[in-house]
Amino acid sequence: MAKGKKYEFHVKQENTGWTAEIIRKVTAKRTIVSKRQKGFSSESEAQAWGESELKTILQSVHERNLQRAQQHEQKSVE
Repeated sequence: MAKGKKYEFHVKQENTGWTAEIIRKVTAKRTIVSKRQKGFSSESEAQAWGESELKTILQSVHERNLQRAQQHEQKSVE
């Protein structure tokens, strides 16, 4: 089974400025926007926000997975 990116970010230009979106892959064919920030004056600002938010989301997912694994181990020992 191939493993792809579950989270990524996109930066796009709109009429009012730049927008950054955090995208989550739900299924092989479907994605949703997990987080969006509008109104950046430059592409580099939107890019920096996207990178920092993506790191934050990935860190929280990793911590949550570790907690769930520990809970699962505790239940299997009991």
